[in-house]
Amino acid sequence: MALSIRAGRNRSRPAARLLLPLGLLCVAVIAAACFVGYVLWPRWPAEVAEDTPSLPITVAGTTFNVPPAAIRVAIQRKSGVQDRIDLSFMWPSLAPPPANGKPAKPDPDSPPAKVTDRMFVTLAAADTLPLLERLRTIYPRYTMPAPIAGPAGLMLLGFRDDTPYRNEELAYDPAASEMFVVRCAKSDSGPVRGSCLYERRIGNADITVRFPRDLLPEWREVASGIDRLIAGFRPTGG
Repeated sequence: MALSIRAGRNRSRPAARLLLPLGLLCVAVIAAACFVGYVLWPRWPAEVAEDTPSLPITVAGTTFNVPPAAIRVAIQRKSGVQDRIDLSFMWPSLAPPPANGKPAKPDPDSPPAKVTDRMFVTLAAADTLPLLERLRTIYPRYTMPAPIAGPAGLMLLGFRDDTPYRNEELAYDPAASEMFVVRCAKSDSGPVRGSCLYERRIGNADITVRFPRDLLPEWREVASGIDRLIAGFRPTGG
C-alpha cells in the first residue's frame, strides 16, 4: 500500500511541474493579444479647437482649407479625408459665427443684421450632373415657357407645378447665366424665410451655398462673396 501511494505521488509531480510554465504561456499569449489589439484598434483623429488655423480637409480627392470655427458639426472638425463638410458663415462679413452663438455687438452706424443672415456651405462628393449640364438637358423639361423679370436685373424662370421642382424657380443673370444662376424657393413669405442654392464643382467635389432669398436684390455682392469664400478654401496654387 505504501508503495502504491508513493508511486501516485511520483506521477503527480511531473504534472504539477508543467502547470507553472503552461500558466506563464497562457499569460504571455493573452498579453500579446491585448498588445496587438491595442496597436491595431482604429482611432479617430482628435477634434481640434475652433480657433485653430484652417485645416486641410480632402473631400472627393480635392483638398480644401477650412476654418474650424465655421464647421457646424463638431465631429467634422479635424483634418484628413472626409465624405462631407458642413459650414456656416455670417453675411456680409463672411466670418465664422461666434463660438458662443451670440452675434457680435452691432456697429451703431450700420443697419441691424438679421440672425439668419448666414451662408450655409456644404462640401461633398459630386453625385449629380454638373449644374450647367442640368441647365441644358434636364431643367428645360420642367420649366415654364418664358422667364419674368426679377430683382436687380435678374431673370426668374419658374418650374411647373406638376414637376419635382414645383414652388421653385431659377434666378440668373441674363448677360452671363453661366456665371450666376441659383435655384430658389418661389416665396419668401410666411414663418420660414425662402432660400437659394448656388452650386459649383471643383474636381470631384460639389460646393453648395445656401443663402436667404431676400438677398437676391444684392446678388452681385452675394456672388462676389461666394467667390471669395471659395477662393479661401483652395490651397495656394491649388
